[in-house]
Order: sequence, then structure tokens, then C-alpha cells
Amino acid sequence: MRSIQRTRRLPFPQVPGLARDIALVCAADAVVGVSFGALSVGLGLPPWLPVLLSVVVFAGAAQFLFVGLVAAGGNPLAAVAAGLLVNTRHLPFGFAVGDALGAGWPRRIAGSHLMVDETVAFTLAQRDPLHRRTAYWLCGTGLFASWNAGVLLGVYGGHALRDTDALGLDAAFPAVLVALLLPSLRTAGTRRAALTGALVALATAPFLPAGLPVLLALAGVAAAERRRPATPEDNR
Repeated sequence: MRSIQRTRRLPFPQVPGLARDIALVCAADAVVGVSFGALSVGLGLPPWLPVLLSVVVFAGAAQFLFVGLVAAGGNPLAAVAAGLLVNTRHLPFGFAVGDALGAGWPRRIAGSHLMVDETVAFTLAQRDPLHRRTAYWLCGTGLFASWNAGVLLGVYGGHALRDTDALGLDAAFPAVLVALLLPSLRTAGTRRAALTGALVALATAPFLPAGLPVLLALAGVAAAERRRPATPEDNR
């Protein structure tokens, strides 16, 4: 009987700590959402637009880019294209965490909508398949709820939080992603890929539109594969 109880408790030893970490990220995400909502209405856009974007698009970087381009007088179609370009990084994300979405098209469609940088990072930090699914859905639903609540609050009363950079919140999400991905740098191939990708992104960021340096950083994956030692399976 004791062994059965231990077995049942085994899959969830990290859930309390995982939930705490996700809650902290969600809190920061909500504040950034307040900033987005307040900034959008401050630029003269109708209140319904940032709210609709947050529900339908749910991609902070793409939403800020879209609102900025439209408010500056840019073509809405060009703003949509720019947002799609920024979000093309979700294609490799899908290959990396597709197993965490579960089976069935309804779950995969809903899960794809929740696929943001933080959700992917928390999922990749887990090794056990059950932990990966738990991290993905817990983080995805938490971020979706907190972001949309923050945007709604910002639209109707968050004018004091338009500039999140002044509070240091612009560094919160990169710090979280780096901390979650550090354990993956134990192997030489992963370190080569990360270093190559970082160098490519840094070298091209001053010259290319937002989103392209991130895509070009995927060249790091090719560098890692090129130097990967041959295995017996490769020779078959």
C-alpha cells in the first residue's frame, strides 16, 4: 500500500515550486499587459482594439509592434505582416514542445494559441512527459488570463504604467528565459548552437527589422548538427 501511495505522488513532486515560479511570471506579465492597454489607448486607438488583439493574437511582442506601426500611420496590412514575421519563431517552438499539447485537434489548436516564449521555456525545463504537459498548460493558461486581465485594466485605468522599462520589467522576461534554459547548456552541441545563434542575432539586430535576427539565430542549430558526432544509427 505504501509503495502505491509513493508511486501516485511521484509524478508531481515539482508542481508546488513550478506553480510558484509561473505565478511570479504571470504577475509580471499582467503588469506589462497594463502597460500595453494604457499605451494603446494613449496613442488614440479605440479601447476594443487592444482587448481584441490580446484575446485573438496573444503575443506581446507582435501586439506592441502592431499597435506602434498603426499608431504611427502605417498600413494595417503591413503591421499584420510584421507581426506574423515576429511570430514565425513559433514554428520551431511547435516541434520542440508539440508532445506537451496532447492528442486531438481541439487540444492542439487551443495549445498552439497558448504557445509563447515563457510557456515554451518552462516546458523545455521539464524532463518527465507529465511534468512537461503540466508546465505547458499551467503556464499557458495562467499567462493568457493574467495578460488579458492586465490589458483590460490598462485600457480603463492603467495610464500610470505606460512605461514598464522605467520599472525594470523589460528585463524580467529575458531573465526568466535565460534561467530556464541554462540547464540545457550542459552539452557541447547545445552550447555551440546557443553561442552561434546569439552572435548572429547580435550582429544583425542593428541592421534588420524586428524578428529577423531571431529567425537568423536558428543558424545555430545547423552549426550544432554539422559538428554532431556520427552514431551507429547514422551509418545504417
